[in-house]
Amino acid sequence: MRTRALLALPLLGGLAHAAEGASPAVPVLAVLPFAGILLSIALLPLVNSRWWSRNYGKVALLWGVPAAGYVAWKLDPHWLSHTAVEYVGFITLLGSLYVISGGILLRGSLRGSPAGNAGLMVAGALLANLIGTTGASMLLIRPLLRANAWRQHQRQTVIFFIFLVSNIGGCLTPLGDPPLYLGFLRGVPFTWTLQLAPIWAVTLGSVVAIYLAWDAALYRREDRAARPASKEPTGIGGGGNLLALAGVLGVVMVSAKLPGAWKTMVPPALMAGIAALSLWFTDRSIRTANAFTWHPIQEVAILFAAIFACMIPALKLLEQRGGELGVTEPWQFFWMTGSLSTFLDNAPTYLTFLSLAKTIGRPPFVELIGGQGQVNETLLLALSAGAVFMGANSYIGNGPNFMVKAVAEEAGVRMPSFFGYMIYTVLVLLPVFGLVTVLFF
Repeated sequence: MRTRALLALPLLGGLAHAAEGASPAVPVLAVLPFAGILLSIALLPLVNSRWWSRNYGKVALLWGVPAAGYVAWKLDPHWLSHTAVEYVGFITLLGSLYVISGGILLRGSLRGSPAGNAGLMVAGALLANLIGTTGASMLLIRPLLRANAWRQHQRQTVIFFIFLVSNIGGCLTPLGDPPLYLGFLRGVPFTWTLQLAPIWAVTLGSVVAIYLAWDAALYRREDRAARPASKEPTGIGGGGNLLALAGVLGVVMVSAKLPGAWKTMVPPALMAGIAALSLWFTDRSIRTANAFTWHPIQEVAILFAAIFACMIPALKLLEQRGGELGVTEPWQFFWMTGSLSTFLDNAPTYLTFLSLAKTIGRPPFVELIGGQGQVNETLLLALSAGAVFMGANSYIGNGPNFMVKAVAEEAGVRMPSFFGYMIYTVLVLLPVFGLVTVLFF
């Protein structure tokens, strides 16, 4: 799954420098555990949601342990160790942002109107480029839920929040999403991602327009008498956690410059320490007001451990045979990168297609810094947009997606099933991505 929103940044060095030497060939059947865990997440909650809520950990073990064992004994144990390090960074960053954001209480008289919700999402999309899609999602999802708590129809607002804040928003800077940061490490100039601004604006604007029309229709059916009459003054509780949030982002920024093993050991330890300080010093009443519990991060940690183990053969198969896909045109890069990033980690998917794009010698070129070659600019635009945008296509397409879903369900919002969510993506996102293809690729 795509470890977005700065999720895996502390481990990007390990991700970008996989074990050298001849890699064992990966058989197609090796991806069966990955298909199994995806289908389990998609179908079992539909069959018996109560059983799933009590036994998802056992299901994760059922698929994850055999997959990890197969990689270690039949393929390459280094792959498993690299993935384990990546997972530690992923869950430490996600967990620290979850803990810190749970100690920030944004007060104000947001009323859950279509325009108010859309404004918050646009603000979150902009903020995602500074603190990552995960940071922006964890900071703003609880205020959004409180603003809409009086409404009968809430799920569409959470779904569009995932579309806009947890994914589409973070494509303007390398800080927004891990694949873009990987591109920066591989020589893409830091400010080059601003070239995505027109594509970002069209995509963001189109999805916001659809949300406003959709939510306005549902808003007219709401019982306005249920809306809180009192106006809460604007303010922020636990403001010291903003410094903690900045501290985590600072760790992310410097982690890539650390040498050797320091890169994999120090950042997770520092982030965990910052989260512990947040827990210690933040007034408990703030977390109570935020309805903070440990269940969402626990569920994400367990399921993603299995997903990380199961996706190793799938990613390596893509790495070994990606050149056989016959992808040469910008629209193909956009859709292939995006489609695979829907279910796989978008960071290595991005790297695979970046390497492929460098072999297609068509101007105009982006000169990669550090003497790392050049790449056709339109291809780079296409694969960057595909990797970031299409993380919204499924719950597991990006780390923040599943986290937002878990937080919303903890707050009492009935979110759609795995396939139910993808119905929204087919109805909303695929036509928008089609428009982006016509206009830009």
